[in-house]
Amino acid sequence: MRFSLVAGPAADPVGCQTSRRMIGDMRSEAEQQKRALRAELRERRQILSETQRDEAAAGITAQLDALVDAHGARSVSCFLSTTTEPGTMPFVQGAVRRGIRVLLPITRADGLLDWAVADDSGTVAEGLFGLPEPTGEVLGPIAVNDVDLMIIPAAAVDRSGTRLGWGRGYFDKTIGSMEGCPPVYAVIYDSEVLDSLPREVHDQPVDGIVTPTQTITLSPARN
Repeated sequence: MRFSLVAGPAADPVGCQTSRRMIGDMRSEAEQQKRALRAELRERRQILSETQRDEAAAGITAQLDALVDAHGARSVSCFLSTTTEPGTMPFVQGAVRRGIRVLLPITRADGLLDWAVADDSGTVAEGLFGLPEPTGEVLGPIAVNDVDLMIIPAAAVDRSGTRLGWGRGYFDKTIGSMEGCPPVYAVIYDSEVLDSLPREVHDQPVDGIVTPTQTITLSPARN
């Protein structure tokens, strides 16, 4: 018995180029929307009063303490907040005193995150991009694989779990590379919970949102 090969339709180079252009335009549009949103959200944060920041830090501490207890977490990752972010330092110090192991990120030039175990001293160093970072022994990127809960920064999150970061991709890379990713919660202000956000292929969703007044658990579609 003989089999013959039937040639399929010839590739359309013009069509392929058009498709690539359309994909590129979509990415460009999403990135432009993200940049505009980041600028607006950054400006909103900068005009908050000291009293509003203190109240937000107290609320975030209470919400995160309850979240850790609800998950029975004994090891978590968190981050040291900048002056405009909802304050996380009180939570970190309190968690350490309660015997919880807290890993804090250290940015690297190659786009990956190292980690260090937090203490309750409040000692902070200035890392890449001027971000506050821990001063303890540096652990490699895989150290975060052992945590029970991840608490990460964000500029905004929508109700489907899409997270808008600040554009450097550190946490998208980290979450996307983890085989058994634990629950991931993003810390933002109440006004930064949005109905929808632009999302690109590399954007990793979160499992929940923590604001000064509430914790929202979501059901995101993980990439």
